[in-house]
Amino acid sequence: MDAAPLLGAALLLVLLAALAYVRFRHRDLGSTADRATFTTLHTAALATPGLREGLTPHGAERAVRHLRALLGATAVALVDGDRLLAADGGPHEHTALAMTHAAEVLRSGRTDVRRDVSCGAPDCPVRTAVAAPLTDGDTVVGALVAYGREASATRVRAVDEVAGWVSGQIEIASAEAQRTRLIEAELRALRAQISPHFVYNSLTAIASFMRTDPERARELLLEFADFTRYALRRGGEFTTLADELRNVERYLVLEQARFGDRLRVTVVVAPEVLPVSVPFLAVQPLVENAVKHGFEGTAGAVTVSIVAADAGDEAVISIEDDGAGADPDVIRRALEDADDTRRSIGLGNVDARLRHVYGDAYGLVVETAPGAGTRVVLRVPKFAPGAMAG
Repeated sequence: MDAAPLLGAALLLVLLAALAYVRFRHRDLGSTADRATFTTLHTAALATPGLREGLTPHGAERAVRHLRALLGATAVALVDGDRLLAADGGPHEHTALAMTHAAEVLRSGRTDVRRDVSCGAPDCPVRTAVAAPLTDGDTVVGALVAYGREASATRVRAVDEVAGWVSGQIEIASAEAQRTRLIEAELRALRAQISPHFVYNSLTAIASFMRTDPERARELLLEFADFTRYALRRGGEFTTLADELRNVERYLVLEQARFGDRLRVTVVVAPEVLPVSVPFLAVQPLVENAVKHGFEGTAGAVTVSIVAADAGDEAVISIEDDGAGADPDVIRRALEDADDTRRSIGLGNVDARLRHVYGDAYGLVVETAPGAGTRVVLRVPKFAPGAMAG
């Protein structure tokens, strides 16, 4: 996970702590310079939530008045390549021409100063416009236009610096949007990997009970319906561990109807970790992998053990089978290629999503060898920014 969002969150916490200190302790912030620094940081923090939406009309509208306060400008406008997104300023509507004032910046990508923007009114406080580019990586995506009476070198430098900071927030928003799109694509891919063989075998097992045990068949059909409803749901990218394990239970009930006494299951769960948020469909594919590959090459019984333990700040979930095992190099390649389903059902997909959400330290740990079974361990922090079940 990028460090920038974490640093932004840390900065916000520092600012909130400072505000609380002032409010409840009634202390002076110190010298004039200290107060000016605090005011600047606080104003930047107020602008941040809007900018984190990206360069959108709604986000620009939320941020623009704080940017004007940050620059001490008479008026400020935010534009993208096609339109005026938002403006804040006095009664003279110079910002209505912001696209014209930003045209050179959008074309060249360089800051432009105009000294001919006065409307001619005697009380007009605007004489100049300083337009600075807003970028997303190497691409100019918009401009920040600041209006005022003069355009000194210091003023131009200030607009440049603020535009650079705004660009940084836009890049973070873009990275977050890309990450969300990637996770959504991975979830779609994972749903598509719900094995047709599993569906066929489940329905066949249900059908086998229709005459001999109609009540059992009805119960299995309801479990199948609930399983597919959960797996194909359209919701947030997180769920609770309790809900994820409930869906694992549905899956195992259906597989036990197929394998009978050959499939043995043990589940040990610490109650403390049941409310923990986990990525949606993070556990069930690992259990499916254990069942599918546990039975490869054996006509005997296979035991699948699921343990969810409390480990302080983390929940640790392990899925273990005593089946055929695998070549560690094959598993390593599966983890490196999230789309490779020849050996794993979503193993690489789950690993990639864990790393995207929590960082590389939270990737899957797989212990296996031919004939020695397989153990897969995943860890999730109990509290992670943005990781809340919807």
